[in-house]
Amino acid sequence: MNVMINDVKTTGRNYTVPLITITLLFFMWGFITCMNDILIPYLKQLFSLSFFESMLVQFCFFGAYFIGSLIYFLISTTQGDPIDKVGYKKGILFGIFLAALGCVLFYPAASFASYGLFLGALFILGLGFTVLQITANAYVSLLGPEDSASSRLNMTQAFNAFGTTIAPVLGGHLIFELFSLPDGSFSAAATKIPYLIFAGILLLVALLISRVKLPDFQVKGEEIVKGFGALKHNHLIFGVVAMFCYVGGEVAVGSFIISFLEQPQVMNLSEVVSKNYLSLYWGGAMIGRFLGAISLNHSLSQGKKSIVYAGSSSGCVFGDLQYCRSYFCTDQLLPCIYCIKFYCIFYRKSSSGKNAIHLCGSECRSVNFRYVKSW
Repeated sequence: MNVMINDVKTTGRNYTVPLITITLLFFMWGFITCMNDILIPYLKQLFSLSFFESMLVQFCFFGAYFIGSLIYFLISTTQGDPIDKVGYKKGILFGIFLAALGCVLFYPAASFASYGLFLGALFILGLGFTVLQITANAYVSLLGPEDSASSRLNMTQAFNAFGTTIAPVLGGHLIFELFSLPDGSFSAAATKIPYLIFAGILLLVALLISRVKLPDFQVKGEEIVKGFGALKHNHLIFGVVAMFCYVGGEVAVGSFIISFLEQPQVMNLSEVVSKNYLSLYWGGAMIGRFLGAISLNHSLSQGKKSIVYAGSSSGCVFGDLQYCRSYFCTDQLLPCIYCIKFYCIFYRKSSSGKNAIHLCGSECRSVNFRYVKSW
């Protein structure tokens, strides 16, 4: 892995095109992930579920993260890192195809109106995104100088958060309004067309990535690393704990915003209106990640950074004052504040030489415990 990072430093190549291409994937990845927050109230009403039962959506989706990354870790420790054997490009394409398959499986789930099939489709979708978590995040950290890796990760994830920001508005419109029944109730068929569209877009992104020449960072001529070497790093353990606390809170809040605002004693809003506040929540994360990318960009002067910070903060405060509710202020400012640390933690854990991918797998497993907190 040291060979790969050193190669990026010494060649001075321009990785703009590969980075833009991968960023498109991050956007779509974030969009589809955030659709879970729309699916929870939708499936809850469609199948008359309790809150506990409806949260099986996140249990299956992020349970796939845990199982998938655990399998990857075990293979890595016994057979060597699969990414070193097949390359990042093939790993990313495999993750996209698996995620697209998960989207396609929503069609039979909706046709048979089966909650179990919906959960199975979410599990496959989660497995695809697990592969992307392991490969794409690590790949972005290699597309440029090592000292700006955290900035690049925050920037690409800002576009991931842009996807999560518009998903509640666009995806919510498709499921809650466009494909709802004439009387306003939900139909099992409402997910058929949207998720087929998502699968088609993912396949188009895969086609684009297959056509673009991406740098090959495979280790050649080095012994394949096996064993549990990654676990000897203390910051890995601390990073897993920090990731658990951060992502658990992030997902739990996003999962319940719509249902929370529907409560008569809170706001008594419909799903159609509540989805807009979910967009505000993820919009805060988007702003935070853009600010994180700027703050970690050493080429910008402190004066320019201060102007951006002041403008963004003023925008957040102005937007929150329009609603005059304290929890709306928290809804936007909380993710703006804490979202930056995800990819700083990620890079801190993944910058340890040959064990980088093992650490990325551990990051995925820690992320997967988020569904426990959602319950």
